[in-house]
Amino acid sequence: MTRTEGPVAPVEADEPVAPVRKRRRGRILVPLMLVAAVAGAGAVAVARPWERGTGGANRSQVQYGLAPVEQGSLSSGIQLTGSLVHDAPTPVVAAGKGTVTGLPAVGAVVKAGQKLYEVDGQPVVLMTGDRPMWRDLGPGVPAGSDVEQLEHNLVELGHAKGLGLAADQKFTPDTATAVKRWQKSLGVQETGAVPLGAVVMLPQESVRVQQVGAQLGAVLGGSPVVTVTREELVVTVRPAENQLSRFKPDGRVRVRTADGSAVEGRIRSLIRGSGSGSGAGSGSEDGSGDAPGGAKTTVTIVLDGQEQAQRAGQSAVTVTVVGDTAENALIVPVTALLALDGGGYGVRVSDGPAPRLVRVQLGLIADAKAQITGDVKPGAQVVIPK
Repeated sequence: MTRTEGPVAPVEADEPVAPVRKRRRGRILVPLMLVAAVAGAGAVAVARPWERGTGGANRSQVQYGLAPVEQGSLSSGIQLTGSLVHDAPTPVVAAGKGTVTGLPAVGAVVKAGQKLYEVDGQPVVLMTGDRPMWRDLGPGVPAGSDVEQLEHNLVELGHAKGLGLAADQKFTPDTATAVKRWQKSLGVQETGAVPLGAVVMLPQESVRVQQVGAQLGAVLGGSPVVTVTREELVVTVRPAENQLSRFKPDGRVRVRTADGSAVEGRIRSLIRGSGSGSGAGSGSEDGSGDAPGGAKTTVTIVLDGQEQAQRAGQSAVTVTVVGDTAENALIVPVTALLALDGGGYGVRVSDGPAPRLVRVQLGLIADAKAQITGDVKPGAQVVIPK
């Protein structure tokens, strides 16, 4: 913003300039600039006569231009580039021992009760549960939450019909009967017991295979056999450090896909990475947040609808973080604002033979534009530096 000294009331260019008191020894501030319109050039040449009587060759010439006063909507929201990705990637590490004999295809969707992969020629089945299996389950095992998870799945998959089986953490004869029915449906030996490694417990009722980490013939170890995700797509962005304050919990955003479709979303989480600095600008200029060293800060956004996202698939998107909005506002470039002596701001309006100085009140400032109110009309021209 430009600072000017002098009165706020409109001033004609040919008015005499009153001297202003010294603020430092040997320095005189001139309150107003002599403005002369350059005919047909669309620009204004401004001269600052630092000393009266000085020859024209020593006068500082500054070139100025004009910008229109616009009327419309101004928003303080910011835009970043993000990515549509499948939610909740989860590595699956096999329990037990054996050799990998079957693997799913990347992109395959596996539902609870279906085979996720194969070990020693036997299917490893996906079931729903929050805790992984840690022991063999069969008649005589102590009661536990793993038994309850198994019984819940047997009921949900329809293998306990007519048995009156309750998910009560106890491995009963009815549990063994339901297990045999389940094993028969898989085409494996009907033992009534579930060995460790025959089942993978995950919270999701269905998963999508994102990555295959094992090879056929590999011996089970500590590495993931596969990595799975949810079927739903979410958006992730990596904002710069000085943008993090814009991402409020449950804050609203707009997401635009590559094909132009728009969908609303909600900020679900912000996970700060070890690479985040404490100062502004630690991310990249495009808001990717790629600070050198360490993990990056990641914001995850859940979408209100999946139709547009699934149509676009995993791809880059534009994310707009919704901020304050001023409707039907008078808008000028921030470079048109002049800081007035004594406080406040003004603009020079070029609507006559010479520009006039008008005091204005500031509203919303965003994207190098400012909302103003004052004796200014839409379409008027204001003076800005070229």
